[in-house]
Amino acid sequence: MGLFDGLRTQNHFASLGSAFYTRLAPQGLTNPKLLHVNPAVAKKLGLQTDQIQSETFLRIMSGNEPLPGGDTLAAVYSGHQFGHWAGQLGDGRAHLLGAIQTEHEVLELQLKGSGLTPYSRMGDGRAVLRSSLREYLASHAMQNLGIPTTEALAIVMSEDPVYRETKETAAIVCRVAPSFVRFGSFEHWFNHPKQLRQLLHYVVDYFYPECGTPGLTPDAELALALLREIVRRSAQMVAHWQTVGFCHGVMNTDNMSVLGLTMDYGPYAFMDAFAIDYICNTTDSGGRYAWYKQPSIVHWNLARLASCFLDLCTESQLQEVLGHFESDYVAQYTHNMQQKLGWDQWQAQDHHLTNDWWQLLHDHQADFSLSFRALSLVFEQPDSWLALFGHSEAAQQWLARYQQRSALNQHSPQQRQEQMDQHNPLYVLRNHLAQQVIQAVQQGDTEPLARLFFVLENPYDWHEGYDDLALPPTPDQSVPALSCSS
Repeated sequence: MGLFDGLRTQNHFASLGSAFYTRLAPQGLTNPKLLHVNPAVAKKLGLQTDQIQSETFLRIMSGNEPLPGGDTLAAVYSGHQFGHWAGQLGDGRAHLLGAIQTEHEVLELQLKGSGLTPYSRMGDGRAVLRSSLREYLASHAMQNLGIPTTEALAIVMSEDPVYRETKETAAIVCRVAPSFVRFGSFEHWFNHPKQLRQLLHYVVDYFYPECGTPGLTPDAELALALLREIVRRSAQMVAHWQTVGFCHGVMNTDNMSVLGLTMDYGPYAFMDAFAIDYICNTTDSGGRYAWYKQPSIVHWNLARLASCFLDLCTESQLQEVLGHFESDYVAQYTHNMQQKLGWDQWQAQDHHLTNDWWQLLHDHQADFSLSFRALSLVFEQPDSWLALFGHSEAAQQWLARYQQRSALNQHSPQQRQEQMDQHNPLYVLRNHLAQQVIQAVQQGDTEPLARLFFVLENPYDWHEGYDDLALPPTPDQSVPALSCSS
């Protein structure tokens, strides 16, 4: 028996037919080195230690050998990029290896950076080490923050040259998700009713069976029920982004998952100094994807998805479903803020205090994560929290109002503090920390990667000896906004 014969592998996406993809092998890396494996994801997939340490695993992860029982392909899709129709896109540097049946679900494995495909356009099909490390770490950070996301199983590096602004080296990340179908997958077929229905049936059958039974439930009902669920999940996802200070950077429709997962990590950022209009992507010169705009952009993207179903549903039906976005978003947002601010319930007037909280952070460019975290101890150590705002009068006034509001809690001060510490991370993937890891790995030192990966696994718990990973960057460590180059 082979090393991976115990795994139940398949590729149900391939059942859609060749119009939806191109079958082709990856272009494997030369002399690849396994840089890191996420043990939690490996365990979820049912992979044992001897398997992930094997030469076969390295060959699969580096694009030099197919997944046994899989069916390797690159998917086609289209999309709107920065608000403009971009036409046909697709997996320009990604290969779907197949899927593994786990104890609870089927999870697809996709290599990113694995070479040219028919959808590469002007690209070279590769990903550089720095962006691959950022994606690998970001999915790990988001998963352990409790934010829906694609995950990453492993990252493999090579000395193969890749040319961007400078000469860099290649890497491949193995991404894991139940599906990589995007809003843009539906947009690609909006003028092709047969394929659109086929994709609709596939997504409902495999991922949203609660929406109906393809072939029995009318397609209009399937589309409306599916859209309703995607609206709900997408609204919840972006509410999580907002309340942890995460900026995606490239919220194009081809980067939006129909499962409500955060995907396609490029020039993202977890904010240090808070700014309501923070932009993390230098390519986004107009600020389309600034922090405060992210919810409205998700709604705009959902409207583009809804328009794909105009041949199945009326415009008024689709608008009615889209109309649920605001209430879905507000419900998740207020739940998150109630937990983060230590209240046992949300009261109608609380939005005034929370709005003033964002304004306070913005006016003082206070550190996003530490401002929330220090608030749990503000009654015992007010000076530590006030110091984040320069002991300003505005901060003192807000704190007095916060104390009055918190006095209405029915739970104890200890319960309040415990609640806040469980919902306000001490460790987030700050850009300067990711940059330190990148520079160290490029010099052959993997210890910073191991340290950061460790604290991101339990970001709400204090870890002795890791205090440096909870601090904002010093002026010389600060990393400016990043570009889409990867």
